[in-house]
This record gives sequence, C-alpha cells and structure tokens, in this order.
Amino acid sequence: MKTFCFCLAVLTLGGAARAESWVLEKSELTYHVTHTLHKVEGTSTGARGKGVCDEKGCSFLVAATVSSFVSGDTNRDLHMLETIRRASFPVVKVSVSLPTVPLAGTFSADLDIEFSGGKATYKAVPFTVVDRPAGGLHFKGVVPLNIDDFKIPAPSLLGMSIKRQVPVDVDMTWKKQ
Repeated sequence: MKTFCFCLAVLTLGGAARAESWVLEKSELTYHVTHTLHKVEGTSTGARGKGVCDEKGCSFLVAATVSSFVSGDTNRDLHMLETIRRASFPVVKVSVSLPTVPLAGTFSADLDIEFSGGKATYKAVPFTVVDRPAGGLHFKGVVPLNIDDFKIPAPSLLGMSIKRQVPVDVDMTWKKQ
C-alpha cells in the first residue's frame, strides 16, 4: 500500500510539474463594422486571459468587457452596447483548446465564443506567430465573427443595415507564469 501511495504521489506531482500556466500579458482586439455609408472600428486593450498546458493539451480562456471597446464616438459606442445587450451580457468570453503551444509559423484553433447571450464555435481560425518573446507567444489573426450567430439585430442607418460579418483583429502576447 505504501508503494502504491508513493507511486500515486509521484505521478500526481510529476503531472503537476509538467503543467505550464500562461497569462495574457498584452492584447488588442479590434472589430470592423461595415455600412454602405461608412466603416467603423472599435478597439479594446482590456482583455484578460489565462491558460494551462499539460500532457493532454492546452486550454485558454480570454474575456473582455464589451464596454472596453472604443470607437472614438461615444454616441456610437453607447448604441453598440445597447444593441449587444451589455446590461445583461457585459463580457465576451472565448475558450480555446490546442494540442500544444505553437512555436512558429501559422496555426489554427477552434474558438468557442460567448457573446451577447449567444454561443458560437468558429472552426480552424488561422493565426500567425509573430514572435516568441522570452519564451512567450505573440500572435495575430482575424476572427470571422457574424452577428447572426449571436442573434444580434443588425443596426441600420437611413434604412440600410450593417454587414453581418464583423471581423475582429486579434493581436495577443502571452507569457508563461
């Protein structure tokens, strides 16, 4: 029995020792809304995130308050927050699972997104590793967000709705904790 307990302790502690914790050090998320008469961008640098990698793979969670996105027009920002129901759903969450932390080049990831009361999965979203600062990971990509996936009514101006595709540029730097 002592041998079994010792082996179990070694396996448990050994598995814990191999796990790596990651934290989102810096991020910039920019959405792009297209209307017939103009284009709008809103940017957030307020996302937070954590991740864990072990022998089973890597799991990451990123969250940003929807009010952290700023377009430069406070009236437009307030209308956007009303449209996406910020009072009921103040945070957008993204869950990602990867087999390993990418070292270089490009990689793709499946993203599970919770936004404005809805959930959607975007499969094989491509990202590019920009740098590996001090063993960390800096990458960029574009999430092909569609407002219909979250049952968000398309805002309109002069009777013309925005395009339903609202791509989100992602620029993130992660570091090991």
